[in-house]
Amino acid sequence: MKKKQTDCDSCLYYYYDEEYDCYCCDVNLDEDELAGFLRDETYHCPWYKMGDEYSIVRKQM
Repeated sequence: MKKKQTDCDSCLYYYYDEEYDCYCCDVNLDEDELAGFLRDETYHCPWYKMGDEYSIVRKQM
């Protein structure tokens, strides 16, 4: 079964935490927002920001 890619996979706030050995979201969600996200009621994250690892390189050019 192929895993469905979510917006989180390319989000700037989605990072790998070596201490917990898992991926985490760096946005602080309140209780209601987190509950809606876990129930999959929200299809578009309002805090999503495209993570572009090459943006720093382009600024240096």
